[in-house]
Amino acid sequence: MKNSKLKVFFDSGSLRSGHAVRGIGSYTRNLATEVRKSKDVELVEDINESDIVHYPYFDLFFNTLKLMNKPIVVTIYDVIPLLYLKYYQPGIRGRLNFKRQKEKLKKVDAIITISETSKKDIVRFLDVDSSKVFVTYLAPAKQFRKLEIGNWKLEIQKRYGLPERFVLYVGDVNYNKNIPNLIKACERAKLNLVIVGKQAIKIEQNLVLRNLSGPRDWMRYVLNQPHPEHTHFARLAKYFAQNKKVKRLGFVPDEELVGIYNLATLYCQPSFYEGFGLPVLEAMSCGCPVVCAKTQSLVEIAEKSAVFVNSKDFGEMALTLSRVAVDKKLRSQLITSGLTHVDKFSWDKTAKKTIEIYHEVLSK
Repeated sequence: MKNSKLKVFFDSGSLRSGHAVRGIGSYTRNLATEVRKSKDVELVEDINESDIVHYPYFDLFFNTLKLMNKPIVVTIYDVIPLLYLKYYQPGIRGRLNFKRQKEKLKKVDAIITISETSKKDIVRFLDVDSSKVFVTYLAPAKQFRKLEIGNWKLEIQKRYGLPERFVLYVGDVNYNKNIPNLIKACERAKLNLVIVGKQAIKIEQNLVLRNLSGPRDWMRYVLNQPHPEHTHFARLAKYFAQNKKVKRLGFVPDEELVGIYNLATLYCQPSFYEGFGLPVLEAMSCGCPVVCAKTQSLVEIAEKSAVFVNSKDFGEMALTLSRVAVDKKLRSQLITSGLTHVDKFSWDKTAKKTIEIYHEVLSK
């Protein structure tokens, strides 16, 4: 082993699915790129030729973890569905898969997660030994940066029909993201809200009951009973329909998203709960002031470089959004602090820590 490269099979299957344009895809793509730069590691395509296997994706309710006679590392981003089971009901098959996945986890050699907050949740909900759970932070991709003045500004504004001033949100719109309170807060503060992410723009078509699958979902369709998660989406769709100052852009590629971050008056992450909150760091990288819900992982990641609010109080959120939008001194402080703070995070650091974990696993 000392005279040859460490051969790692890094499962990139998530890049060939819907996860490719989400946080999982970003993690897989950016980590693989940096690991390949290491002189001591080789990513191999044949799992049988590998010294160690890394699954950068784990689903609580689907059979995604495959055990074999090799050291295995798996990345688990968060266990949010277990915290909000009412809104993420797995059904009978999902519960059975969860038991299987949980049992298989006990046999893996190491678990990587993305925050100390997620580590605590994984130990608590998945009954794993904390000694084999390692934290490696995510980082913004290199294209997220503060842009110089140029033609890009007018081009991005026209392409996406952006208002002159707006609050930006990037990500999914599941229950834990707390989007209804963000909409109400922006409405009270008389601020435009721009939402980036494919889930928000497809929300109406996802409400069709016959699109659901599984025995329990079929029974709901027959009885015309909504899925709990669809109840949330229906409420959210109503907010979208009623509020003319909410603009949904759908999926935006990173090379154009950087411009939207730069144009935003401020970025807001209103979540009840997050495993990490990568858009917070992306916004900071672009010199965009950030307002965050005061939840564990967001405080852990943003530290003193964001203004924190009570996620359940949209009135407080509205006042904070208004203040950050107009207070030039506060805005300047947040921009400067954010640009300095985000330098602590890089995919190079994440890759080096990940490779250290590989070596630690093999040494045992």
